[in-house]
Amino acid sequence: MAWVSVTLETDCAHAEALADALMEGGALSATIEDAAAGTNEETPQFGEPGSITTPGWERSRIAALFEPDADIAAAVLVASREADLTEAPTYTTEAVEEQNWVQLTQSQFEPIRVSQRLWIVPSWHTAPDPDAINLILDPGMAFGTGSHPTTRLCLEWLERTVTAGQSLLDYGCGSGILAIAAAKLGATPVDGVDIDPQAVVAAEANAERNDVSTRFAVSDQPISGQFDIVVANILANPLKALAPAICGHVCPGGQLALSGILEEQAEELIGIYADWLPMHVADTREGWVCLTGRKARGTEC
Repeated sequence: MAWVSVTLETDCAHAEALADALMEGGALSATIEDAAAGTNEETPQFGEPGSITTPGWERSRIAALFEPDADIAAAVLVASREADLTEAPTYTTEAVEEQNWVQLTQSQFEPIRVSQRLWIVPSWHTAPDPDAINLILDPGMAFGTGSHPTTRLCLEWLERTVTAGQSLLDYGCGSGILAIAAAKLGATPVDGVDIDPQAVVAAEANAERNDVSTRFAVSDQPISGQFDIVVANILANPLKALAPAICGHVCPGGQLALSGILEEQAEELIGIYADWLPMHVADTREGWVCLTGRKARGTEC
């Protein structure tokens, strides 16, 4: 069986309404992307809680998937009216053949070498280096598969920093990748917390698959204690709001790592966290930074 992929372009003011109208008109799926993707005019979109972003791209491309017997012309015409367009945009169609979608998806995810001794390996692959520290992790609903620069920055920092027996808190654990890596590097006990219950479920499953001892909880539950290491790979705005809570979990003499921060946001975050401990840029990658710092020693935790 073949489906029909329909591609058309519109402006940012109508893109979401048009995609929704196509779905209502029988499309099996509809996605929006930058019409200039892959060119010098491509416009990155960054969004995070509390931030203000443009409503999509100036020129947006919509790709909608239809059944093979669908009346595409009628669907596009009706959807255009529903989206308040003065005229229906031109479109192209392409047949999409039946495929093994699971196999196709899996083929897009290969093992990732983080460092000389740290790898991220999807469960359907054989570890390229059996003697390395291999994190078995599949792409899923929870954020964090190791491909994003911020995750790589944190993993590299953990490898340089963690020593056996240190306690660690992964604040905003997502898939649990950082907590799992820390446990495999010798940290104990290892805790993780996330605002999303689904992330906690995913993290627990990933920890079990990697045969490590960790504890994960939803962040509306009280988190007690201080830790030798706290790592938070979130985004700038929540890192600002959560600064007192995050720093409160770092024991005297303990270390903190923050990521999910764009280079232009680093100085502001350093200034905010200076009320609790001095931070500095430890590393950068592709426009993202990892900030680290150590809390002054006092009463030992």
